[in-house]
Amino acid sequence: MGRAIDFGDIERARPSVAKVAMRTPVFRSRLLTELAAERRGSAGAEVVLKAENLQRTGSFKIRGVLSKLAALGESAKAGIVVASAGNHAQAAAFGASQAGVPCHVFMPAGASIAKADATESYGATVELGGASIDECLDLARRRADETGEILVHPFDDPAIIAGQGTLGLELAEDIEDLSLVVVPIGGGGLVAGIAVALKELKPDVRLVGVQAAGCAPFVGSEEKSAAPLGDGTTLADGIAIKRPGTLTGPIVRELVDDVVAVGEDDIADAMVLLLERAKLVVEGAGAVGVAAWLADLIETPPSGTAAVVLSGGNVDTGLLTPAIRRRETHAGRRLVVFARIPDRPGALAGLLSVVGAAGGNLVTVEHLREGYDLHVRETALHIVIETRNPEHARAVLERVRATGYEAHPVASSAVERPAAGRRGS
Repeated sequence: MGRAIDFGDIERARPSVAKVAMRTPVFRSRLLTELAAERRGSAGAEVVLKAENLQRTGSFKIRGVLSKLAALGESAKAGIVVASAGNHAQAAAFGASQAGVPCHVFMPAGASIAKADATESYGATVELGGASIDECLDLARRRADETGEILVHPFDDPAIIAGQGTLGLELAEDIEDLSLVVVPIGGGGLVAGIAVALKELKPDVRLVGVQAAGCAPFVGSEEKSAAPLGDGTTLADGIAIKRPGTLTGPIVRELVDDVVAVGEDDIADAMVLLLERAKLVVEGAGAVGVAAWLADLIETPPSGTAAVVLSGGNVDTGLLTPAIRRRETHAGRRLVVFARIPDRPGALAGLLSVVGAAGGNLVTVEHLREGYDLHVRETALHIVIETRNPEHARAVLERVRATGYEAHPVASSAVERPAAGRRGS
């Protein structure tokens, strides 16, 4: 049995995709390039970022939807129904609005409110229900059977895969010496389409798929088959798919050279690093390729250009704040301290004056009077302090201790770990 699509399908999809979708830019990443050279001990491939997070509706998904709507032709007028955590939903809603087609969307009950609102803003009818994409797909299939609307699957459809493959055409055309492509994997539609395109145009290019360890349906390069890992909870909700597609799975097994999985801390760090250093807002699913690079899971080519696909930018802003705080703490720019002070007037002011004299900027302070082994005339404090760097954080902590206060850093590897045996110490 042949593949679900061939190179010709991608070429035929391209005109329909190009009418609406952007040709997204490619940016050089000095940080990742230097990191790769440092690990190799010599210069290697230049690393670039394919910024599909800047695509219409915020992700690559619009490519597949446009391809599918073109393939449906007049039959799409009956309306389409989709199931999605957000990106496919927004793309389908926008594509349907451009084509004058009704769109009904099922999203998980826990889907991002921002993504649900954006989907509705494009004119779609949104229903929240179901604990997972699989349950939402069941609801969508049932509605399609009852109403005659056409189910547009988020990844397991030949026209969808062909549309996503247009991203591979752009990579081949825009990067002459392309040697490696790193692609996020959920259901496998994007990596499958890119693989078919690149293996035709640049067969020597190495392809690596990256998934979130919390929901990793593909295993390593020896098998690359369905083997769910984790409990499905991940910052990368856009790729939280429990199993590969029946169409995409065989393509991944045949054409993708390796598949790796990254943890939540690495994903959060990648999101913040892209915001801070590349000035790009990238959601967790879109940042897993950079996360894999930071975690040293990607073998750097000795030459050429390595492209990391940033597949989407529809991040829930509620997730950015804790991710930024975590990154600041681990980078030594936020010092979190557990301290004990006498429970008497002026004690807190005395401690804070020491922090200020050392150049620390107080962010928050909280009294902790219960749940700790405290003397009756003693109180505990949880203090967050802004510092310049790890060295400054250590200097602030040392000044506080030298003044006679018992203080210990909390969860800050850039300074030091709290000692075992007592919470916060």
